[in-house]
Amino acid sequence: MKLYRLLAITMLLLNRKRISARELSERFEISLRTVYRDVETITQAGIPILSHAGANGGYEIMDQYRLDRQFLSIEELQSIIIGLKGISVGVGEQETSVLLDKVGALVAKSEHTTLNELNNQFVIDANPWCTSRDKDKLHSIRNAIRQRSLLRFVYTDSQSRLSSRTVEPMTIVMKGFSWYMHAFCLLRQEFRIFRLSRMKEIEQLPESFIRRPEPVIKLSYGQAEQGSSHYVNLILQLQPEARAQAEDYFGAEQIVTQPDGTLLINSRQPEGSWLYHMLLSYGASLRIIEPAHIADIVKKKAQQIVALYTTKH
Repeated sequence: MKLYRLLAITMLLLNRKRISARELSERFEISLRTVYRDVETITQAGIPILSHAGANGGYEIMDQYRLDRQFLSIEELQSIIIGLKGISVGVGEQETSVLLDKVGALVAKSEHTTLNELNNQFVIDANPWCTSRDKDKLHSIRNAIRQRSLLRFVYTDSQSRLSSRTVEPMTIVMKGFSWYMHAFCLLRQEFRIFRLSRMKEIEQLPESFIRRPEPVIKLSYGQAEQGSSHYVNLILQLQPEARAQAEDYFGAEQIVTQPDGTLLINSRQPEGSWLYHMLLSYGASLRIIEPAHIADIVKKKAQQIVALYTTKH
């Protein structure tokens, strides 16, 4: 137990600039006296820990220090490789390739066969179905974020309206099968989420900005598409043939199978045009029980679709 705690303290110090003895005591549920002994033991093992006194004091490891590969198991190295391969588009395929080479260099030749077997057992592909144009957009946005440069582009919102936006880019987000950018919009004077596929004519401007305190990103599909924070409680009835589509989207706890085989779905969703389109995608397999105004909207849209094929020219 003590050895595990010593390693955990070392890992924590490697990932934090400075941490106080009190925080270590509370985190590992040990006394301050034990903290002092543990730090001394780690120092005697050859890990250079610096101690700082005062109100902002605490412990930290020298900046130049790093752990040897011996602290990583073959399974942990495999996890790093799988993760890097899964995000290759977002990080940059060339950068990922260099990183993979460096991680691979940590693997002994005798372990290569084992590592290859492990890699064939588990694959993560977090890359959306994007085109080379999307990759170019990611590259431009990442450069702007790194250099803290303003970004200007033409954006198509969920209502198909075009507008020119100038933003302070903060974060690139991948949600589901799409890339998004979290940024402070100078036009709206607030943080907004922009979908990359709707951004055109991206231009990095020479003007720089000071990064603002960024709120925690809580990204739901509806908010990203619509910018709406209004939620509705849906009660839906689906025919059995729509089960696969329903289970792909709704959680198992939201679906109840009725005695006649139909599905009853209770789900809370952000309202917006994306929601109406999602409901329409079920076609005649769906009946909206509640709320009534959502049922009316979907009905009107369905009637408009029918009118396109019944109007005589």
